[in-house]
Parts: sequence; C-alpha cells; structure tokens
Amino acid sequence: MIHSGSRGCGHQVCSDYLRIMDKAYKENQIDLPDRQLACAPIDSTEAQNYLKAMFAAANYAWANRQMMTHWVRESFEEVLGKSAEDMNMGVVYDVAHNIAKKETHSYKGVESDLIVHRKGATRAFGPGREEVPEKYRKIGQPVLIPGTMGTSSYVLRGTEIAMEETFGSTAHGAGRVLSRTQAKKDFTPEKIEDYLDEKGIKIKATTRNVIAEEAPEAYKDVDTVVKISDAVGIARLVAKVTPLAVTKG
Repeated sequence: MIHSGSRGCGHQVCSDYLRIMDKAYKENQIDLPDRQLACAPIDSTEAQNYLKAMFAAANYAWANRQMMTHWVRESFEEVLGKSAEDMNMGVVYDVAHNIAKKETHSYKGVESDLIVHRKGATRAFGPGREEVPEKYRKIGQPVLIPGTMGTSSYVLRGTEIAMEETFGSTAHGAGRVLSRTQAKKDFTPEKIEDYLDEKGIKIKATTRNVIAEEAPEAYKDVDTVVKISDAVGIARLVAKVTPLAVTKG
C-alpha cells in the first residue's frame, strides 16, 4: 500500500478556505448544526475557488503516488532482476479520501446531484455504479482501510447499504488517538523499532521523529474499525494484509 496526501499544499488550501467558508456561510445566512460544517453555495465564488484549489491539491497527491509506485517497481526490479510486469506489480486501486466529489444520490426519495465532502472517510460505492471501474463494477468499489506500521490493513468492497445509509462512504482508516506532538512525547523511535522488530517488520524512515509520530499506539484499533464497517454492512471485508516492511518519508 502506498499513501501520499497533498502535504503542505493541501494543508494551505484547508487553512485558507476554513477562514473563507466561516465568513461565507454567515454572509449567506446558512443555518448550521456545527460550525465545522462551514460551507458556501456551490455557485458562489468562494465555493468555485475552493474546488479549484482542492483539485490542485488532489492532483499533487495523485501524481506523487504515481511516482512512488514507479520507484517501488524500480527497486523490486533492481533487487529481484525481474520486470514489474512479470512480478504482476499492477495497481489494484487508487482512491482519495478527504475530498469533495460531485455525485448522484437518492436524497429524501429524489435522485439529486450532490457535492459529497468526505473527511475521515472514503468512498464505498456499491455494485453497479458507473464510477466504479468495470473490472470491479459487479462486486462494488474496492475500499482500502490502512492500519498502522505495526498492524494489519484491509481491503473491502462497497455495498448497496452504504449507498442507502452513508452516501456510499465508510471509514478511511483507524484514526488517531494521539496527536503527532503527543506521540513524540510518549514514544521513542528505539522503542517502536524494537516493537516492530519483534513482529518481524522492517522499517526505514527519513527522520527519527517520523517513527515516533507514527507509533502504532497513536491510532485506534483498525481491526475493530473494520469489523464494525463489515458488521453494519457499509463495506464488506475482502482481505487482510500484514506488513513486512515500512518506509516513512
């Protein structure tokens, strides 16, 4: 599994437009149950500018994943002396989370075009949706729920229940229980390396701080998260994958 967000670009977009949207929803007299749902009418200047900025951040992340994938393939080819094609190193699925997308959903009994903005969530479209690649369309969209560098990650598939209950969404990961700052206070890189070594997991990171920030204990129990998604039917379990090696940039 390869992950890259939009890094500083996405952080800047979020910071800038939180302030803009906080002002916009008040000027448009939008009644919100929670200020964190700050928004603007889709045809407004604020909303259109935000979408363009978000698209730029999403493209950054997508391009970065493509390059990381390319370099991983090159590394395997160099070490094993085989081509990536011969080793079947194709991409199973690439998906974004923390992103807004225009989608058609049944809302209050009416098919409507909506902007679905998933935060801490990922798409889990059920069978038959044309947005799902033809290869997977009969069974539903592949759903990737990553764990930590010391736990398993999961592959699931989207369901019709998700389309009815959650606008075709499920969790995108375990979620943090400790901030990066707190994790660095509570865990040392050496302790984490010893823990991973006992489980037979190799790790390589660009800095020591990154290892502490991503301590497995800084996250919720991904096994429980996945079991709940499967039990309520918003994503069905397909495969459990266990880490052999981890790289952190």
